[in-house]
Amino acid sequence: MKKALVTGAAGFIGSHVVKELLDDNVDVRAFLRPGESRQNLDGLDVEIMEGDLLDKDAVGKAVNGMDTLFHLAAVYAIWMKNWQSIYEVNIQGSRNILWAALKAGVNRVVYTSSIAALGVAPGKQPGDEDTPFNQYDLGNHYVLTKYLSQQEALGFAANGLDLVVVNPAFPFGANDIAPTPTGQIIIDICNGINRYSFNGGFNVVDVRDVAKGHILAAKKGKTGEKYILGNMNLTMPDFMHLVNGAVGRENRFTVKIPARLLQAGTYFLKGWSDHVSHKPPMSTPPEIKYASQYLYVDNAKARNELGLELTPIDESIDRAIEWFRKNRYIRI
Repeated sequence: MKKALVTGAAGFIGSHVVKELLDDNVDVRAFLRPGESRQNLDGLDVEIMEGDLLDKDAVGKAVNGMDTLFHLAAVYAIWMKNWQSIYEVNIQGSRNILWAALKAGVNRVVYTSSIAALGVAPGKQPGDEDTPFNQYDLGNHYVLTKYLSQQEALGFAANGLDLVVVNPAFPFGANDIAPTPTGQIIIDICNGINRYSFNGGFNVVDVRDVAKGHILAAKKGKTGEKYILGNMNLTMPDFMHLVNGAVGRENRFTVKIPARLLQAGTYFLKGWSDHVSHKPPMSTPPEIKYASQYLYVDNAKARNELGLELTPIDESIDRAIEWFRKNRYIRI
């Protein structure tokens, strides 16, 4: 691996992948949306190329001369006035760049999917890469587009493209400008805004470990295989306890609210966004429905086949809080 194209390079995970590649002495070309903020790439020795994934000529030029492609670019949203772009970018955009990679003779593609593209195992059992997708009835457009685009990618792998899929869990850490849902949870807990939880759980992982998993997948992953990049399965109260402990509030009392009650409340929020504010709500019914499951996963395949080593979660939380404080997301 000498020359790599990274789509979504200025994003949360993408910027960490870029840093890992540079540390590995790989020349990096960063493919960004026109006008996209380059803040996460400041000071990094990368070639910047702007373009739209829906522009076939632009993606063709982007992959030209590259031996490796890391495709991370995607639209994430819990609410949109018009959902057209999330389907176009996440599915057609992925199709465009994978066709370009195939035609250009790129040696290896690492396709960034999500654990959202995998099925959820019953109860508190952890799912794995082979758990059949079973989230069709959520009404969650992001989840559905990640699954459909993943299937597109696997189809390319079955037809001659040397492609590996990685499925990150819920990452957190530095460079979380947006911030991501997991990052926002940490911010709200630290700022004393979030003292409520509901049934369900998720798998959290240091974003740096996710980035390292991408590099390992490029080097060691098997064509057509999926690899979960996750660390620890936790309930929301357990995660809140860890974050509170990191800021000296080990015994802080939290309230558990039934997920159905929260879901009912978000119908009002969604309605307000749909008809009045036309801005994203704090949450939506499909988001609560998805998050109130136990989104637990087994990371054994990535550990055993890729050699992925994971940072202790308490250390990752400390570093994330330090970055959020430094960048004034956290008041304490």
